[in-house]
Amino acid sequence: MEKKRTRAPSARSLETRARILDAAEAVFAERGFEGASIRDIASLAKVQVGLVHHHGGGKEELFHQTVARRAEELARIRIEGLERIKEAGEVSLRGILDCFIRPYVTLAQSGGAHWLAYGRLVAHVSADPRWGRIAAECFDPTARRFIAEIAALYPDADPQRLATGQVYSVAAMLAFLNTGWRVEALSPGAGAAEIDLLVEFCAAGIEAMIADSPA
Repeated sequence: MEKKRTRAPSARSLETRARILDAAEAVFAERGFEGASIRDIASLAKVQVGLVHHHGGGKEELFHQTVARRAEELARIRIEGLERIKEAGEVSLRGILDCFIRPYVTLAQSGGAHWLAYGRLVAHVSADPRWGRIAAECFDPTARRFIAEIAALYPDADPQRLATGQVYSVAAMLAFLNTGWRVEALSPGAGAAEIDLLVEFCAAGIEAMIADSPA
């Protein structure tokens, strides 16, 4: 029996889907999962509600698709940076963390409004255990790769401490992007925080945890 050929999506269909995901990203980032509605997403995307369901499925599946969309690009940039320092023979804890942190922060700060919204979206995912499946699919493979590189530098370190250090570093990175206004409130005129200081903060924390590991 001849297999039925599947037609590729038209350019118009792809453009509509991208517009819906852009709108979903903005609404989910601003209001969280509970506060967002399919109707609001459709309104921002200037499409009918039925088209949102057609391209994104239900609300939870749309949230999943919205998070997953940029994860692959972010992972690629991070891994490429890691491979570069390995090829150059310049692997260090700070170098590894820089390859993980800098691409994310740079894209969120200068990659346009959508990347900034994506940064807030990732913060929602990281803070809520119910999105564990999304985190496992979109972020855990890259996180494990970086943890393994750090473990190679510190072969005697407790693996749980290294995983904890990775999670704490992600939390610091998200805070760097989303709570800068608190630094300004506590220290007016402090100016923008620097990525180098964030990397140093995370590296020092991991080193402290490794040094304090049980023998």
